[in-house]
Amino acid sequence: MNSEFYPKLLVFLQFTIIGFMIFISHGLVNSLLGIFIFSIGAFIGIWALLHNKTDNFNIQPKLKDGCRLITTGAYHYIRHPMYTSVIFMMLGILISSPSFLEFILFLLLIIVLLLKAKKEEMLWCQHNKEYIKYQKETKLFLPYIL
Repeated sequence: MNSEFYPKLLVFLQFTIIGFMIFISHGLVNSLLGIFIFSIGAFIGIWALLHNKTDNFNIQPKLKDGCRLITTGAYHYIRHPMYTSVIFMMLGILISSPSFLEFILFLLLIIVLLLKAKKEEMLWCQHNKEYIKYQKETKLFLPYIL
């Protein structure tokens, strides 16, 4: 697939799914558990952004010129904390107003985020041989689990 089109497609799908989930949701305030899980996701996202400054951060699964490997903060435990953040926040929304359609959208979102992570990992392995070592020392989305 076109190397410029694929990353943009994945970002489009990610935000379209998130938009639909938010649109059909009945809100976060319906569940304390949903609010708690959403808050965990927001915390992880903020923690990751504090360690991966915007000049190094890219929403598309491609590497910026001059990018550097971040291994501090949340990145010390997981390779894709921003995706983990999105998963937790959208899980919080799903739990707050569960429906079959939202569950399907949530599963599709996870698939899109896995595809984005796979694309990024391939690029990082080509760009920086240290990344292979980093992969062995960390998990994809959940510390010590996945």
